[in-house]
Amino acid sequence: MQPIRLNRSFAFLLLGIALFSGVQVALTAGHLHVMGLTEYSVLIPVVAGALLSPRQTLIVGLVNLAAAIAIYATLLQGIGRASQIMVLTALAVALGISLAVCRIRIAGVRRLQRLMIARERLDLLSEASSRVGSTLDVARTAEELAEVAVHRFADHATVDILECVLQGEEPTLEPLMGDITLHRTAQRSGPAAPAGTVGPGEAVIYREGSIPALSLMKGEPLAAETTDVADAARWSAEAVCADAAHSVLVVPLCARGVTLGAALFTRSPRRDPFDADDVLLAQEIGARAAVCVDNARRYTRERNTSLALQRSLLPKAAPKLPAVETATRYIPADSQAGVGGDWYDVIPLSGARVALVVGDVIGHGVHASAMMGRLRAAVHTLADIDLPPDELLTHLDDLVIRLGTDTDHAQGGHGAGGEVVEFGATCQYMIYDPVSRRLTAASAGHPPPTLVRPGSQAEYFDIPAGPPLGVGGFPFETAEVHLPQGSLIALYTDGLIESPGQGLDEGLDHLRKALSEPQPSLQDMCDHVLNTLVDDRSHDDVALVIARTQELDSAHIATWDLSDDLTEVARARDLTSLQLTGWDLEELAFTTELVVSELVTNAIRYGGGPVQLRLIRQDTLICEVSDGSNTAPHLRRARVFDEGGRGLLIVAQLAARWGTRKRPDGKTIWAELAL
Repeated sequence: MQPIRLNRSFAFLLLGIALFSGVQVALTAGHLHVMGLTEYSVLIPVVAGALLSPRQTLIVGLVNLAAAIAIYATLLQGIGRASQIMVLTALAVALGISLAVCRIRIAGVRRLQRLMIARERLDLLSEASSRVGSTLDVARTAEELAEVAVHRFADHATVDILECVLQGEEPTLEPLMGDITLHRTAQRSGPAAPAGTVGPGEAVIYREGSIPALSLMKGEPLAAETTDVADAARWSAEAVCADAAHSVLVVPLCARGVTLGAALFTRSPRRDPFDADDVLLAQEIGARAAVCVDNARRYTRERNTSLALQRSLLPKAAPKLPAVETATRYIPADSQAGVGGDWYDVIPLSGARVALVVGDVIGHGVHASAMMGRLRAAVHTLADIDLPPDELLTHLDDLVIRLGTDTDHAQGGHGAGGEVVEFGATCQYMIYDPVSRRLTAASAGHPPPTLVRPGSQAEYFDIPAGPPLGVGGFPFETAEVHLPQGSLIALYTDGLIESPGQGLDEGLDHLRKALSEPQPSLQDMCDHVLNTLVDDRSHDDVALVIARTQELDSAHIATWDLSDDLTEVARARDLTSLQLTGWDLEELAFTTELVVSELVTNAIRYGGGPVQLRLIRQDTLICEVSDGSNTAPHLRRARVFDEGGRGLLIVAQLAARWGTRKRPDGKTIWAELAL
């Protein structure tokens, strides 16, 4: 039985009864009678029924009735019996009516309170649906769940996630048993609630037999009150801050048949404990949050797969080449945007030349990474046959069109997962020759490269703008520029110069200014550019290649012009022998003379026009013979009794690599010998 709580209305009504009774006693003592005064006492229980609780209304009515009986039975005996009965009956009826009115009023108030509570819970559920899962990040989703719950639902909230879920891995389908180790991912507390013993980022253990462990094992929410140390132990001291918790609720986060973690909510003694409706509300919020967490986990897995594929397809390290010194960087987009298809390459070519490549595939995800790998492999293959930049991009454009057509026929333009697949890419391909110090470049819809000559400000290399790969029907054009030794060439993808709230021209201007500021090394220059232009949360992939040009001087090159007479073969051997002696490479004389003899003989017999012999000494010895014919030689095996046809076979056996490349006025056959 709860004690009666005094309030002003209750006290005033009791005082009114005493006042009416006192007035009537005083009037009776003076032999006075005021008509209607006694009847006003009927209003007292009616007023009580409109203001007080049923118990207080009953007390006021009974006191009022007792006072009336006492007055009419003793003090007002002069009035008739009928009048007494009528007045007392009226008071009794008024008491009954007031009790009925009070109950109706209380029921209405309680109904209104339930409606308000239901409305608040519906608003909380709506807020949770709109706020939780705004990103595809598991940790941020957990933080949003804790933020929504604190204040409106609980005084303290924690979200603990399995470590495998944070890594994007598939959680086990088996029930969680024994001690369960999770990762505290989010934690929020109200002003009066302590922060807890385990902070975000730390491991938390649900001991076997504790209520959180039982909840995860059963997959059902559990709520209880913590009133003593024994209750705190049942909840597992590491899981909740039981010292300040009056009521605790644990909700397992389950989605698509697997358990991802748990959300724990606590209330302090100043709030009502969790009831059955609170458990249902928390279960609904937890179910929706679990789906968001699982979506983020799946995205994390796909992103990790894409990133691993991307990194496996990109060069592990830039090769050391005599033509250029390079530094490269690749930064994937943030988790929200997804990994894209940006790539870069530094490809050694014949004649000590080097190809610099950068490209960007449309879209994000595994498809973009796979597409990038196919295009990069195609570029390597086309670069090996020494195609000029415009021809290489033309072949690459045909490949992208063919890949798009094949996918449309096979899958109706959709990927394996049903997503719409867009085929297209931008690419920039350029060749730098350290002998002539000329840079030849072509572009397929890609941002222009930046050039920085020694002692000058950065400027953009004006390349004729070609269409992106996959458009087809438009030619690609090349542009050439002469670069002094020590010049910088910067290639990049659009993620470096484009960002929300910044225009393309503004980004290009920032890049030009950053590259104009000298840095101690190319690595420092890459870091400086990225720190200047890229924030912590990049919305697109960024690929950056910075190359410093180097020159092969005359001490490493020897060139001779030969006539188209076969007697020049002996002269070519003599010139080669003398040059190798000057380079202290006499041990290579026999092999090199044999290779030169075969190449020069083939050029004079089948090439025609002026013949040129060039030797290049770098990490390897390169022999090049150029003639005026565009016909490429073919390696064949001569029969036993054939007098010719063995020249290229001999070259292929003696050289580490050999090949041919086109020139505007003919071709060049080259062979590379190891030093």
